[in-house]
Amino acid sequence: MTTALRCTLALLAGAALGSAAAAPLADDFYSLMGDAMERMHAAMRVAPSGDADRDFARMMIPHHQGAIDMAIVELRFGKDERLRRLAQGIIVEQGQEITLMRSILGDTPAPGPPADSITQAHPTR
Repeated sequence: MTTALRCTLALLAGAALGSAAAAPLADDFYSLMGDAMERMHAAMRVAPSGDADRDFARMMIPHHQGAIDMAIVELRFGKDERLRRLAQGIIVEQGQEITLMRSILGDTPAPGPPADSITQAHPTR
């Protein structure tokens, strides 16, 4: 499980990862989705560096993270197994693409709590 996914799961579970403001105010599908979209849109606003490739990756990382955040909300609240499988695929694939973009940018993922501690303590169903 990637660091981005572990952080996303921790945020969804309401765990503090450096800022109380990062935790959603309500614990329902629409509030969590709205929160994920607000974070995504805010993070996609990057100052132009003059390097289109670098700026593309810097914008796409939060875009992909937003997709992961929304997919996790779907796993928590969704009932349709087809959409749940799609959400699982989004989490894996977008996480892999985030890792690739970070490596291209020379960024290293921040350390996070062990994946097992989050998924076992806060299941999505």
